[in-house]
Amino acid sequence: MNAAGSTALSKEEAVAAYKAVLREFIDRRPSGTRRKIALALGKHKSFVSQVTSPAYSVPLPAQHVAAIFEICHFSQEERRSFLEAYKAAHPRQGGAIPEERPQGGPQTLQIQIPAFSDPERQKEVIAAIRSVAAQILAVAADKSTE
Repeated sequence: MNAAGSTALSKEEAVAAYKAVLREFIDRRPSGTRRKIALALGKHKSFVSQVTSPAYSVPLPAQHVAAIFEICHFSQEERRSFLEAYKAAHPRQGGAIPEERPQGGPQTLQIQIPAFSDPERQKEVIAAIRSVAAQILAVAADKSTE
C-alpha cells in the first residue's frame, strides 16, 4: 500500500520500484559494471547512478533497457522481473524497448566513436562506418531474397 492507503503505486513509487530491482541486479555484477553501462550508452557514470537509484526521479529511457540487459547478462527471470516493474511505471513504453519488439522488426545498433582532435577526421570515420554498414546490409538483403 502507498501513503494514500491504496494498493496502486503512484508514478514516482513505480519508478522507484523498478530502479530498486535494477540496482539490486546490477549490484550483483562485478565491479566496474556501472562504468561499462555508461560507456555503452555514451553517458556519464552519474547518469547511470541516477537511473538506477530510487532516490532520483530520473527515469531510465526505454531505448537503454536492452543494452543494460546485454551488458549485465541478465537472466530471463531477471529480465522478466525488471520488465514487469518497468512496464508498471511506463505502461506505454513496452514497445519502445528493443528486446520487447516483435521478432523481425528493425533494430538500432549504436557505435561509440572517440572524439578526434580533427573534426574532419571524425566525419570521415563516421562516413566510412556508415558506408561499410550500408554495404553489409545490402549483401544481407541480397542473401535473404535467395
